[in-house]
Amino acid sequence: MTEKRYLKWYNKVGYGSGDIAGNVVYALLTSFVMIYLTNTMGMRAGVVGTLIAVSKLFDGITDIFFGAMIDKTHSKMGKARPWMLFGFIGCAVTLAAIFAIPAGISETAKYAWFFIAYTLLNAVFFTINNIAYSTLTALVTKNSKERVQMGSYRFMFAFTTSLIIQSITLKFVSSMGGGAKGWKTAAIIYAVIGLIVNTISVFSVKELPENELTEDENIEQSNDDGKYGLIEALKLLVSNKYYIMICGTYILQQVYTAMINIGVYYMTYVLFNENMYGVFSWFINIPLIIALIFTPLLVQKWKGMYKLNLYSYGLATLGRLLVVYAGYKGSIPLMLLFTAIAALGQGPWQGDMNAVIASCSEYTWLTKHKRVDGTMYSCTSLGVKLGIGIGTAITGWLLELSGFDGKAAVQSESCINMLQVMYLWIPFWIDLIITIILSRMNVEKANNELKKKLKIDEPQNYEM
Repeated sequence: MTEKRYLKWYNKVGYGSGDIAGNVVYALLTSFVMIYLTNTMGMRAGVVGTLIAVSKLFDGITDIFFGAMIDKTHSKMGKARPWMLFGFIGCAVTLAAIFAIPAGISETAKYAWFFIAYTLLNAVFFTINNIAYSTLTALVTKNSKERVQMGSYRFMFAFTTSLIIQSITLKFVSSMGGGAKGWKTAAIIYAVIGLIVNTISVFSVKELPENELTEDENIEQSNDDGKYGLIEALKLLVSNKYYIMICGTYILQQVYTAMINIGVYYMTYVLFNENMYGVFSWFINIPLIIALIFTPLLVQKWKGMYKLNLYSYGLATLGRLLVVYAGYKGSIPLMLLFTAIAALGQGPWQGDMNAVIASCSEYTWLTKHKRVDGTMYSCTSLGVKLGIGIGTAITGWLLELSGFDGKAAVQSESCINMLQVMYLWIPFWIDLIITIILSRMNVEKANNELKKKLKIDEPQNYEM
């Protein structure tokens, strides 16, 4: 038997385009916020890092809260789409605000402005939008193959957007007048683009009726009709070991991204060519996009996601180790080659990650008999925000510790050594840790065993 199909090609493409909006926020924030604050606004990297770390204290609860709110939402648009639609309005406003700090205000006011705008963006609006967007994977189709395809389309748009933003933003800011004015104008334009695309994505798919999502004659719903409070939601998440693994992996991925984005400093002060940052972006994002194109076929060929994710990330780890070798050897061509190999290995996990989370949510359904799709997908927002926050905070602290001076054309030897540690070594160790985690994340096998135990006959695309 084959699984029922729910989506047309344009539904998948429309859904995937929503990550253009998400990465307008994500790529601009992770790639350029620190260098904007230190080199344009004259703010201290260590203080910025501390403010970002403090801001993260507000994030954890809001992820679980909004995830639970999505699960409890009943509207004509469905559970997730209303939150996705209206959440990005706040994203657009606060993103523009972060890059519109008035140059004439006091130093204390600059830090306060940044802290308030950054916290609102991450703890409230990005949380609402990102959890809702990710949750749609489980709400618009029950077909596991379509979920993988949705993830692949999504991240193809995501990495293409990141590539464009990382490649053109420095020149774009300069063309808009440079300095504070250039950053403000660029951020506003990006925010408007994101708002338009997010709206299109919301209306490109339709959520399935709730009774269709939960129909299964072999499992009886608990007496409370699936309702649960915030505390119970937290207990459901913590009791699912795969949620913990995925959340940890998400956090590590974002810390990895923060370290890779220190490349804008590495290219400027180690390679003495800031435009190389855009070149390296091509050798990161193009292989990722290529991997995403083939991920659905590879999942089918490998009869599941587990082995593909594990072995491909092993390749990514080897690639990053070779980048370390090439970096100390001083060979830019080799650095580019091995960077591409590492990115190619990271691609499959990016493509099927949402499908793995859907399987993780199914694991809770099979073990606890509760639908927690929105709450489960809080790992996407929680992981992104904590990872970005922790990663950006660490980069700020390490830059401060190394004696970085945003107004100096040439940095000290201690700063150069620190940039090499941050850009070369830390990404390798993160990839190695993620590979170890993925070796334990066989949720597909666990679900199949539970279904056999519960005597559930469900058509599968993949054999274990």
